[in-house]
Amino acid sequence: MALFKHNRKQAEGTPLQENTSGLMDLAFLLLVVLLTLVGLLMLFSASFVTANWEKNGDSAFYFRRQVYFAVGGLAAMLLAGRFSYFIWYRLALVILGGSLFLLALVPVIGVEVNGAKRWLQLGVLFQPSELVKLGMVFSFAAMMAAWQDKMGTFRYGVLPYAGILVLIAGLLYIEQHLSATIIFFVVGGVMMLVGGTPKRWLLLGVVLAAAFLGAYLIIKGYAGGRFSSWLDPEADALGSGYQIIQSKNAIGSGGLLGLGLGRSRQKYLYLPETVNDCIFAIVCEELGLVGAVGILLLFALLILRGYWIAIHARDRFGTLLAVGLTTKLALQVFLNVCVVTGLTPPTGISLPFFSSGGTALLIQLFEMGVILSISRWCTNKETVGRRAL
Repeated sequence: MALFKHNRKQAEGTPLQENTSGLMDLAFLLLVVLLTLVGLLMLFSASFVTANWEKNGDSAFYFRRQVYFAVGGLAAMLLAGRFSYFIWYRLALVILGGSLFLLALVPVIGVEVNGAKRWLQLGVLFQPSELVKLGMVFSFAAMMAAWQDKMGTFRYGVLPYAGILVLIAGLLYIEQHLSATIIFFVVGGVMMLVGGTPKRWLLLGVVLAAAFLGAYLIIKGYAGGRFSSWLDPEADALGSGYQIIQSKNAIGSGGLLGLGLGRSRQKYLYLPETVNDCIFAIVCEELGLVGAVGILLLFALLILRGYWIAIHARDRFGTLLAVGLTTKLALQVFLNVCVVTGLTPPTGISLPFFSSGGTALLIQLFEMGVILSISRWCTNKETVGRRAL
């Protein structure tokens, strides 16, 4: 892209050189594969009742479809891990522009699922907002790397990122997709903080975002209803509060060690969205507190390793890219678990590697591949030691 060409050397920071082994980060790779396999196992357990009911006796429908996308996603991850991640520096704005175009098509030709119009049917059913998240991370990292000496100014450190976020928020407002809007603002804000945007502008952004959220809850009745049902689910136990109550029942019945794999009772059409947003409640019911904590520990290790790769990347673009993708993963896990346990109002956020959704899994694994690519160009052990000091 001509926009960044004049600053490419500055963006790279130091010459891109593979680490002495030339291999991807083994710990990160193993954690991703392990979470994917455990996610497939739990999806099969959580989905076979729903699939049998919805798909005319095909109990393995959701599991089989997820396996196909998992295999494709793992292949995409390994392929992305072998390429230099600097290719995304050149394609960042192209990806963002294309994904925004698809997002703008949703109100026009989008497909409605469960009362929400957020999907496009172009060969496969997918949410363009997932692609926009990827495009935003790529473009933010590219611009911040190219303009690193100008990030203290309003023109280069605030205006372009705020403009992109406002545009995305406007498109998502039409879709009534508050949860995705929250993810965009938090991930974008974290990248701006790391990228060098002055903190006073970020503080102003937090105030404006809080005002937007308050107005959104007032104007959009469905969102306000979710908030009310979260505060007092028993007030409408068979309506808006039903999912929250059943989710807590599933978690509570699991106890310390769980009912056993495949033995959930709530998945027998009591708990809605067992294959999507509420799959972690089934995990808690079947594997208990011990199993749920074990899975959260795997996620925590993966997230920490992602940030470790970001800290030790050889250039600014790699650092910002790894920070953005890792923060996006961490936020989705955090929000999903908080919703399932009743700590926050329902947001419609799926659990990475676990929830049903082929294109989402494909994109998530591809993103992990980009981080693996960054890990192949990490600093050597001697430099890492000096940085740690």
